[in-house]
Parts: sequence; structure tokens; C-alpha cells
Amino acid sequence: MRSPSTARVVLTHAALAALTVATLLPILWVVRMSLSPVQGFNLSLAGAWTLDNFRAVLSTTSADGSWLFGRQLFNSLVVSGATALVGVSLACSAGYALSRWSFPGRDELMGTFLLTQMFPGVVMAIPLYILLDALHLLDSMTGLVLVYSTTSVPFATWNLKGYFDTIPRELEEAATMDGASRFTTFTQVILPLARPAIAVTALFAFMTAWNEFILAATLMGDERAYTLPVVLNGYVGEFGAEWGRFAAGALLVSLPVTALFFALQKQLVEGLTAGGVKG
Repeated sequence: MRSPSTARVVLTHAALAALTVATLLPILWVVRMSLSPVQGFNLSLAGAWTLDNFRAVLSTTSADGSWLFGRQLFNSLVVSGATALVGVSLACSAGYALSRWSFPGRDELMGTFLLTQMFPGVVMAIPLYILLDALHLLDSMTGLVLVYSTTSVPFATWNLKGYFDTIPRELEEAATMDGASRFTTFTQVILPLARPAIAVTALFAFMTAWNEFILAATLMGDERAYTLPVVLNGYVGEFGAEWGRFAAGALLVSLPVTALFFALQKQLVEGLTAGGVKG
């Protein structure tokens, strides 16, 4: 094959550079706002640079003098991690059962799971508030995890059921012939092969809980129980906005998700089922 002409190479690299700049520009703008000494929209890269916005966000304290931002970061990490754990744990067994067994009501159950994903969280805000109030779980991380799990489990079940369908049944039959029980086959054969799907599902469940705002703002009234999206909303009020601190908080909030993505990157790209059955 002939090598591309110099003009084509230059145009290709120029187009890629333009797309890269267009993609990074909003991020650079947020970074610039977070480092600006003023609390307004700053579209210029020139001017003074300061870390005061980051210090102000990180050093917030509650009325009793405790570190408020640290408590709110802990709330988000616990709620998001527990939501992902609950969703994936229940969805693994549910998705496997829906994939491997045909029983009355299976299709209706899958349809119900899909139906629950069609309604936004705000539709359920009032009923969930009444239920949590009756259970004395308002301003509680336990209550928020239970609420988020109502959407995490159906989504995770759909994802994992589709992946379990792609795993050859011959692997289970071979394990059964070797004397493995159904539980051993599930935990020692199926789950290791499904690690890429489990990683993706857990990441999406974590990110959904991490970024959710409406239900957290509705169900949490104590600032010590806030999650980080509710904290960010506090910087944008009806009569003014602290855009510098909002931008600094947005960058800080994005760091744990970014770190989690890179930690799971290997699992996201692995195809462990490739070559599982040899002919």
C-alpha cells in the first residue's frame, strides 16, 4: 500500500488537534475558573492564579468545628460504594438465574426491570420520602443506599444477564462432570469469567450514585449528611453564585471517579471468555 501524502497527513493531524482542543477546552475553562480569584465567569486564561478556591472548599467546617468537606466526601464514598456493592451482589445471582433457567414469569420480570428504568428519580421522590420518614431513615446513609439500590439492581441485572448469556454452557457442564456443585460452578467458573461485565456494571452503579443530586437533596436535610453533588449546588444560589469555588469543587468531585476508572481499566478491556471452549 502506498503511504499517504504529506498533505493528507498534515490535514489529518490538524483535524485531530482541533478535535482535541475542542474536547479539552471546557475542562481547561473549569480549571481556569477554579484558579481565578474572582467568583464569576472568566473566559480568559490571562490574569491572576490562586488556589484559594480549593482551600475554601477543602477547609469548610460545620457548626461544631469538625471538617465538613471530609465528612461529605466520606458520605459520597460510602453511599456510592455500598450502592455498587448491593447492586452487583444481588444482580449477579439474579442475572445468572434469569440467564440459565426458564421459569414462569421470567419475561414479565425482565420487562418489569426495564419498566422501572423509564421513570426518572424525581417521580419517586415523594413516595420515597414518606417511606424513609416512616422508617426513620431520613438524613441516613442507609436510607440513601436503599433508595439508590432500587434503580441500581434492575440496571445491573439487565447488564449481567446479557453477559451471562454469552458464557458457554459447556463450561458449566464440564465443571459439573468434575463433581462441582452449582454454587461452586457459579462462584469459581462463571463469576471469574464475568469480571469484565461486573467491573463495568459496578462502575456505572458507582457513578450513578456518585452524581445523583435530586434524591439526595430531597432526603438529606442535615449538611453533615450531604453528598458532594448537594454540596456543589450550595455554591450556586438564587441571588448569586460562587463559580470559582463551584469549579474547584467540581474538579475535586471528579477525582475519585477518575481514579476508579483507571483502577478498573484493565477489567474493562479484558475479554476473559475468549478461548474458553476449545474445539
